Amino acid sequence: MESTPQSAGTGAAPASVERLFQYSLLGMVTCGYLAVAGSGYLDPPTIALTACALALRFVSTLGLVRLSLSQTVVNVATLCYVAFYPLDYLFVSREFTAATVHLVFFLAIVKIVTARTDRDYMYVKIIAFLELLAASVLNGFLNFFVFLALYVVFAVATFASAEVRRAANGPVRVVRSGLRRMPIRLSLMTLFITGGILSMTLGLFFFLPRTARVAFRHLIPERYHLPGFSGEILLGQLGEIKQQSTPVMHVRFIKPDRPLSLKWRGATLARFNGRGWFNAIPEHEDRLTVERGGLARLIDARPSRRTERLEYEVHAKDIGTGTLFFAGTPEYVNINAAFIRRVQGGSFRAPFSSPNGLQYIGYAYLSGPASAAELAPEKLPPVERAEYLELPRLDSRIAALANQWTAGAPDPEARAAAIEQHLRRDYSYSLDLLKVEVADPLAHFLFERRAGHCEYFASAMAVMLRTLGIPARVATGFQSGIYNPVSGWQVIRASDAHSWVEAYLPRSGWTTFDPTPPDPNFAQMGLGTRLSLYMDAAETFWQEWVLNYDLEHQLVLATKVQQTSRGPRWFESLNGAVTQLREDVVAMAKRYGAPLAAAVVFAGLAIVYGPRVREAWAVRRRFGRVQRGQADRSDASLLYLRMLRLLERRGIEKPAWVTANEFVRLVADPVLAPMVEDATALYHEIRFGNRPTAGPRMLAVIERMERS
Repeated sequence: MESTPQSAGTGAAPASVERLFQYSLLGMVTCGYLAVAGSGYLDPPTIALTACALALRFVSTLGLVRLSLSQTVVNVATLCYVAFYPLDYLFVSREFTAATVHLVFFLAIVKIVTARTDRDYMYVKIIAFLELLAASVLNGFLNFFVFLALYVVFAVATFASAEVRRAANGPVRVVRSGLRRMPIRLSLMTLFITGGILSMTLGLFFFLPRTARVAFRHLIPERYHLPGFSGEILLGQLGEIKQQSTPVMHVRFIKPDRPLSLKWRGATLARFNGRGWFNAIPEHEDRLTVERGGLARLIDARPSRRTERLEYEVHAKDIGTGTLFFAGTPEYVNINAAFIRRVQGGSFRAPFSSPNGLQYIGYAYLSGPASAAELAPEKLPPVERAEYLELPRLDSRIAALANQWTAGAPDPEARAAAIEQHLRRDYSYSLDLLKVEVADPLAHFLFERRAGHCEYFASAMAVMLRTLGIPARVATGFQSGIYNPVSGWQVIRASDAHSWVEAYLPRSGWTTFDPTPPDPNFAQMGLGTRLSLYMDAAETFWQEWVLNYDLEHQLVLATKVQQTSRGPRWFESLNGAVTQLREDVVAMAKRYGAPLAAAVVFAGLAIVYGPRVREAWAVRRRFGRVQRGQADRSDASLLYLRMLRLLERRGIEKPAWVTANEFVRLVADPVLAPMVEDATALYHEIRFGNRPTAGPRMLAVIERMERS
């Protein structure tokens, strides 16, 4: 142990502790930034600029780049953005939350790049906290918890290393012992403290439900919008949506308790202008009263034949319209709302659009017409019939093709079935979007491209039915999605967006037709899909038992714990779970045994030899620095130890009680003695004379000794 007295003035923090502080502080800001970016509210310029600032600070901390900006430039830039903030709020973002987030991230970029003093570092800590605070309001996904846990780790490391820096930079006497292990000890202490914090938080979590969770949610703008459910859709829009894999809805069947392959109907569109579908503005709507208990009746009659009853729970993300999605013929809905809007076409909407999405329970019949008001009238009202037969100026070939396909069909039912069959058989499904805009997309689809996605097929059939005098409309919604056996919920993604046709037939009323052929590129469930299901199950658990954890959930959890502890069934359940887990592990070992074994071997080698490799790499870097004439006092000891190891291999050992100068006189070898004397003199120049330029000369002497 070597004791070095500090002067009465300020000292200098150890380089290892300073690096740990800089990296930890950068980690805090990065976690806050990723937590906000993971919410989906940050615009691409803000994401890109902040990422560039973080990367620039990282390479600067590594010493690869030197940043130098005058305080005047920083102050002027800050004042200019503060003056721009009202303009951002009024004309650019037009939202308080978005403009404020832009301001916070601008200040973050400035401070991340220019932080040099303790005051700057304090500002960076405050900015990192503000980022995480904003993410707690904006981010409702599981990734927030991941970034929060990492933020706590970096925060503990930052404040611990900052305390060491403060003590080292103060007017004290410091005993420098074990500084090489200081970052490791601080890191272990950080993990220990973080584990304690998270453990106590987890304990408090189940006793303190979030009764005020939505206190700030009214400040958040709509996050996710899907066209087609708000009254308008252009040909090609659903193709863009179907290329996204974002989950937009989760469904759990209560009755029957098995997943079913059903369409989830959201809205209908009545008018076609040649390029897309839309509804009349304003739409006609009826208000359906929600009774006490949250139950609202959606239809006034039942289908004429008995069909299977459906009961399902729906958790739908906010898509900006409040559209309610139903499978089958909806009869009742249980929802937390004052009333339900029934709009034209038999669709339903909630009176609000919550950033948390919509949660409701639907009661429906498995099959039947679209809505009760349209169950069995033999004729549509003249106004509605005219609307569902209205057509713009069309290519004459479309009507001719409809007549050709339906030649010989005796009634409207047969004509509709014939058109559906021809489209499914003679045309192909494709998600490739048009590279250039065409004048008549529907005619281009039917006569030239002969391939497209669902809204092209639905539009073609609806228009062709209208040319034959059969009222028709386009329905939009989702296909059934994929069942997640981990969570027990049906996962419906944006890629499941779908459109189909509802035709009014004299004997059946509104009847569903789907002219879209199956996707030939539909992928079977692979490892990536299975992993995504586990992630989705974790996300579902986060939404249900963390964000929505209230007094009701607390009571449900307590009841389950009480019921489980009363009887011996808990042991049977545990035994079954262990058996299933063992079978899963054996199956996984058979399938992924070789890669897992290789990974274990690699991890073992990394644990055993990793520190040695890391130390050898660090020594090599230090020798490179010495070779460039940048040696410091600690490098002198490293070079001297290298010389002693070389001499030990030659049979010459230095006793521990002998000084360096005394050891020179003990070397009797006539070839090595002069070189040992030169190396020792250069060692003293570096160690006590603080002459970095002596490093390359000492290294050259040692290399001569190795060659001799």
